[in-house]
Amino acid sequence: MQVILLERVAKLGQMGEVVDVRPGYARNFLLPQGKALTASAANVAAFEAQKAQLEARNLETKQEAEALAGKLDGQQFVVIRSASDAGALYGSVTPRDAADAATEAGFSLDKKQVALLAPIKELGLHTVAVRLHPEVEVSIELNVARSAEEAELQASGKSIQELAAEEEAAAEFEISELFDDIGGAASDDDTPASGDKA
Repeated sequence: MQVILLERVAKLGQMGEVVDVRPGYARNFLLPQGKALTASAANVAAFEAQKAQLEARNLETKQEAEALAGKLDGQQFVVIRSASDAGALYGSVTPRDAADAATEAGFSLDKKQVALLAPIKELGLHTVAVRLHPEVEVSIELNVARSAEEAELQASGKSIQELAAEEEAAAEFEISELFDDIGGAASDDDTPASGDKA
């Protein structure tokens, strides 16, 4: 099926190009989203008449996206989730969660703009691509943690595994000191006092 692209579509073509696509892709995505028109003679003529307006609108939205990209690129957003001690999430972080975290921080972002290849299923820092416009893409970082304190530690460069190892080492040290104190107190009780007769 041939369609005329009304905007740049990744891996397909630029605005104004007539391209061959599968009918299902055209019917279910390109046409309903307003990204293309069927390539009939009437639609080609209508596109040529509107081409200047479409290019002006595309340029305007691209400039807005580039302005937002300058502020958004490299930003880090915290997402609090429940997780196991090993760092595996109970559930996952989705594009909607990323968009909500950015929106809470004052950026207007839609879940459709967040390009997650697969849901995030573990704690840590994750780089995520955001498509603000077909020609403008930036990266943000999601800091997935169990608490705000843990997020701060992760942001400083420590992983959940390092934190767990440090906590375990500290607990073992406390236990060994406790046993040393108990052992020292027991040996004090075993020695007879100087005034006692044996």
